Amino acid sequence: MPADPAAALDILATRPLVVLTGAGLSTDSGIPDYRGPQAPARMPMTYQEFVSGPAARQRYWARSHLGWGRMRRAEPNAGHHALARIDPTLLITQNVDGLHERAGSRQTVALHGRIAEVVCLGCREVSSRAALQDRLAELNPGWVRAHADAELRPDGDVALEDTAGFVVPACARCGGVLKPDVVFFGENVPRERVALCMDAVDALVDVGGMLLVAGSSLTVMSGFRFVRRAARAGTPVVIVNRGATRGDDLASYRLELGTSEFLTALAQRRG
Repeated sequence: MPADPAAALDILATRPLVVLTGAGLSTDSGIPDYRGPQAPARMPMTYQEFVSGPAARQRYWARSHLGWGRMRRAEPNAGHHALARIDPTLLITQNVDGLHERAGSRQTVALHGRIAEVVCLGCREVSSRAALQDRLAELNPGWVRAHADAELRPDGDVALEDTAGFVVPACARCGGVLKPDVVFFGENVPRERVALCMDAVDALVDVGGMLLVAGSSLTVMSGFRFVRRAARAGTPVVIVNRGATRGDDLASYRLELGTSEFLTALAQRRG
């Protein structure tokens, strides 16, 4: 498992690529990651907890109201812009922040959805998170100002224990429960989304392509499955991440580097 950045850049410079990104790609945009070397232990809300009752949803939306106001101001960093220039066959991201799309990446699959959208669990209508933010602000005046120092977390919320009194609106169409249109822990990624990504990884075999992983610890199966699939087919895998990953033993090249610097160098090499 070589760790030579120059050798990895040489081989990646001319090969067709599928790229898988994780939270480490967005840390340079000010969004913390879950499992980086300096990341504290975090317990995100599961789907089962979210649907367990009003108290859990109050806790989620009270935190999310604060976190979304900050996350939506995040800007794409050099790594996002570099990937837009690289323009891989498919860009698979585990991130929900939408920064790849804002940077101009075209062939993108948001594996876990996008935090900028909200879905009703009753009528399944999808609506804008920005519109919900306005409703939350109207129902909870002063909430943001009172908790301005709460710590931002990777999934678009903040660290806050006391959420008593926060008012959560229902779906304006049917009165149902509103949920961010993202895949929570305990939910499955939609099958058609997985199939699209698997097909792109499988196609690398016929074109001599490679799978590049940038900024993911690969701890969750939703991303790790693609590394395992590529390795089984004999497709070279390059992993660029600060900290160990679940796929290290499967990697042809494993680089302990920041994603922004490496991807910028790769974009320059690929012209």
